[in-house]
Amino acid sequence: MKRKALFVAALVGLGSVANAQTTQVTNDKGFVVTPEAGDWAIGFNASPLFNYVGNAFNGSTGNSMNTAFVNGNNAIYGKMFKDENTAYRGSLRIMYGSGSQSVLTDTNTTGTSPEYITDVVKQSGAGIVLGGGIEKRRGHGKLQGYYGGEALITLGGTAANMKYEYELEMNEANVETNGLVGTSRTLSSKAGSTFGFGVRGFIGAEYFFAPKISIAAEYGWGLSFTSTGGGETVVENWGLAEPTATTNSRYEVTTMTGKSGSFGVDTDNLGGAIRLMFHF
Repeated sequence: MKRKALFVAALVGLGSVANAQTTQVTNDKGFVVTPEAGDWAIGFNASPLFNYVGNAFNGSTGNSMNTAFVNGNNAIYGKMFKDENTAYRGSLRIMYGSGSQSVLTDTNTTGTSPEYITDVVKQSGAGIVLGGGIEKRRGHGKLQGYYGGEALITLGGTAANMKYEYELEMNEANVETNGLVGTSRTLSSKAGSTFGFGVRGFIGAEYFFAPKISIAAEYGWGLSFTSTGGGETVVENWGLAEPTATTNSRYEVTTMTGKSGSFGVDTDNLGGAIRLMFHF
């Protein structure tokens, strides 16, 4: 009976050791350094910060870290700690961009004084990246290891939609008399919408160099699927709009682009950023 009691006690002790994956750390002033249950954390890719510091010390404007540690999606990271060993994590990127450029064309082909017309090219693009998952932690000091899994969804993308605005209309006078260059020009191009989905496992290490402030690096492995819908390009022309037409006129032609898709399983550097994390 005594042996059985000792055996049960030994099993309980081993279970306690296995579950005590992390040890809470305090500094000399008594402040807790590592995450606690209920803590929230936010973070970002610290690679640009390292680049800035490196440039400040050596006077170089070309410093860069290994591209394996550059996070291409520029996401904002967040965590919520269920306990010292478990955290729910998420990432978010909302992107929108637009721009325009003026193009000057000299239409005076006979004189010495230029006569400019102004055409405008506009572009825009938008997208969103969402990620969520769970991570588990191990460690007995300021250096902690972590691992887990997450899913990522991408909507839209960075492909630009283009729109062209011309000062001179395409008509008989401008084509044949006013020196409008060419008899065909693009009015717009629209990229197909993109949907992407991926799941990945990750493993990393995090070092708390100050209370609740850490630097972390991770790498992952997983699968991804991407599907891009068809796009279109609209071109205006000057000529015979129909085979039976006898006079030239302006007409538009819309050309569709094909759909595309991809699937892959590989290691990734999507989450391989050097992350600076703040815990509250």
